[in-house]
Amino acid sequence: QVQLVESGGGLVQPGGSLRLSCTLSGTIFSIFGMAWYRQAPGKQRELVASISSGGGTNYADSVKGRFTISRDNAQKTVYLQMNSLKPEDTAVYSCNGHPGFFSSWGQGTQVTVPS
Repeated sequence: QVQLVESGGGLVQPGGSLRLSCTLSGTIFSIFGMAWYRQAPGKQRELVASISSGGGTNYADSVKGRFTISRDNAQKTVYLQMNSLKPEDTAVYSCNGHPGFFSSWGQGTQVTVPS
């Protein structure tokens, strides 16, 4: 059974940094592209950043230059380093496959940047 577990969120002041982690279990990690998604209250889930099985990355325009996605295949973990955080980054952050989703989502991790 595939399981995704996110961690690392929290309350951070504008301009601060956080590093999110997501660990995948129940399947082979290295062959899948992965991504971070976020959903703010009252908004649809959006793709934040993706990383292919080969390490190629893509970012939403809103986070380019501030966020960095990376992966550690040995640890079956994908990371999201978030710098220069803004109030509009406030959301629940989740990870999943990309471009195809796994059948289940983790609980996500809350990131709050007060205005």
